[in-house]
Parts: sequence; C-alpha cells; structure tokens
Amino acid sequence: MSSTVPTHEPSADSGIDPNLLTAYALWAVFRRPLGPIHTVGDDAVAELDAVVTAAADRGVTIRGFYDVSGFRADADVMIWLHGDDAQAIQAVLREIRRTGLFQDAEPVWHAMAMHREAEFNKRHTPAFLRGKDPEAWITVYPFVRSYEWYLLPEEERSTMLRDHGIAGAKYRRVLTNTIATFALSDYEWILPLESPDLVDLVDLMRDLRYTEARMHVREEVPFFTGRRVTTAELPEVLS
Repeated sequence: MSSTVPTHEPSADSGIDPNLLTAYALWAVFRRPLGPIHTVGDDAVAELDAVVTAAADRGVTIRGFYDVSGFRADADVMIWLHGDDAQAIQAVLREIRRTGLFQDAEPVWHAMAMHREAEFNKRHTPAFLRGKDPEAWITVYPFVRSYEWYLLPEEERSTMLRDHGIAGAKYRRVLTNTIATFALSDYEWILPLESPDLVDLVDLMRDLRYTEARMHVREEVPFFTGRRVTTAELPEVLS
C-alpha cells in the first residue's frame, strides 16, 4: 500500500445503479505547522496503510491523498474519503489523524457532501461512483448559486446549464464529481475535477468563465489543487 492507495471504487460493470446508492464524501485538508514537529518512526507509513486497509473493511474508501503544498500558503495535504455511512467516514478520519504521520497536521478545511440528483443533468453520476479510477491531478472547490438561481424558470436554467455543459464537453479526460453539500457545510455543491494533466484543469476552468451560468454563482472558493500521491510520499510532504 505504500506504493499505491487502494480505492475499492464501485465497479462500472457491477450492475448497480449509482444513482440509487447512498453515498457520502469528505474532503479534509491539512497543513504542516510552522514550528517544530514530532519525528516519525520508520513504521509511520505502515501504520497509515493499516488504517487505510481497515477503513475499506468498514466500507470507507480513501480515493486519494493529495499533495496540495505550494499551490496555497495554508495547505499541504488533502484526503478524499467516501462511503455509504457519514459516521464511519468521520471515524476513519479521526483514526488517520491519530497516526504518527498526521499527529501534528492542522486542519485547514473540511467539506462533507452527499450524492443527490445533479441540477445540470439528472443522469449525472460522480465519476468516483461509476467505477472510474482516480486521476493524477485534482482540483476541489465549493460553490453557491445566486439567490435568484433557484427561482428562475426551469427552461431558462436548463438552457444556461446546457451551454455550460457544452463548454466543458471537449475536456474528455476530465472526470467530474459534482456532489451536493446542502446543510452539510457552508456551501451548496462541491466540485472535484480529476485529470491526468494539470493543464486540462486550468483550461477547463478558464473556458467555463465564458458562460451565462457563471452570472449566477455567488461563491466558488477556496480551490484546493494537487497531485495524488502514495502514502510513502507523505512523510516528505508533511516533514
């Protein structure tokens, strides 16, 4: 496990309709404190690997650990967990924080979300629920619609969302994972986008600025962007 992070994602050919699943996801961002930190032992990675394995046995998948250092001044590592039980996800996160690697890590930003019908496409299912393997790069950000958005005529909203979708359709390598977070955080939606190439994420986000639906976004920060790493790489990121 020190060389890879097992994902245990739902299989694309499992025959299970992902839209019928109850699925929660949590993104937890941490930073290394500026002062002195504990020295971790040689078994620190193995300790974390054991937590990841045990998490899978209780139905919680860790889709990835991400090196977000350097992209922001206040963050170093992000963890993406998901499963069908929010309480179990909370418990696994606590277990991760108790490991030697994370004992000094300070929480920066957390967001819990739940798969519900997407507003832009009722058939949309997050890639992580469709059995898609994680990609090398990710950007995660929240967003909140304008107060007027939900009161607009449905046809008007649909037109704007269709144009928005067309603008992003050419980025076929990007995996979208739109998921609802109403009442679970300060936001309405969480958007994790995954790609094998960081450039795709930059260009996609830029192109989406040229759509009318953008006029109905009230908040869409912070952004957390980084590379998916193995557990063996975490000591260097957090040291």
